[in-house]
Amino acid sequence: MTGRIVVAGTPIGNLGDASDRLRDALSAADIVAAEDTRRTLDLARGLGITIGGRLVALHDHNERSRADAVVAEAAGGAFVLLVSDAGMPTVSDPGFRVVEAAVAAGVEVTVLPGPSAVLAALAVSGLPTDRFTFEGFLPRKAGERSRALTALASEPRTLIFFEAPHRLAESLDAMVAAFGAGRRAAVSRELTKTFEETKRGTLADLAAWAADGVKGEIVVCVAGATPTALSLDDALAEAVGRVKTGERAKEVAADLAPLAGVPARELYAAIVAAKGRE
Repeated sequence: MTGRIVVAGTPIGNLGDASDRLRDALSAADIVAAEDTRRTLDLARGLGITIGGRLVALHDHNERSRADAVVAEAAGGAFVLLVSDAGMPTVSDPGFRVVEAAVAAGVEVTVLPGPSAVLAALAVSGLPTDRFTFEGFLPRKAGERSRALTALASEPRTLIFFEAPHRLAESLDAMVAAFGAGRRAAVSRELTKTFEETKRGTLADLAAWAADGVKGEIVVCVAGATPTALSLDDALAEAVGRVKTGERAKEVAADLAPLAGVPARELYAAIVAAKGRE
């Protein structure tokens, strides 16, 4: 078998969520590149299996220097399994630089799907799931956090954030300031674990709830901004600008027409006419 890198999702709390494929891969891989080797050994013991290959550390502090070596192992024929402490590598976890280097080198990269805190929290949030954006962890410094949230204030998609429990209250307060007290949101903690809990309400409600402290692994979901109405002229100007950046005119028209209160075909025709006048 030719060498390859397999990006594998691991349980985010409940070992019962480990798939048979993950068990087999941990046993069969020539190299297991792990965010924390001790936690991966604990995972294997909890699953009642033995890691068959070489276990190497691949974390935030050494990934840049080790990525090429890991890819070289796969290029030489090794089956490399890439795992983080919980969930999917590369998603607010190490692994991206390895995947990036592997793709550049033409080394096969495949995925072994598994639990995801992002999707689990979204699914139980009670907020729209058809369109969403994952923003990872907010900046720790208050000013940077405020600027990041202000930039997202008009984002219409559901927003998903990771947050440390000791920063949750101040982050929710910052969201109240940036998004408004009445914006709907949900905070999930300890997903798949014994004390799993999801609190839903307005940002003001959740900020008050979190003020006395919250424990556990945290995911915050926030409803997207309610679209504001546009005049036809404003919609056309925005549409033309977006088309100039490379977006398809029909898709832009379908997106903006409801905000302008006109049929998509009418706005599309106006976009085409505007382009013809340039």
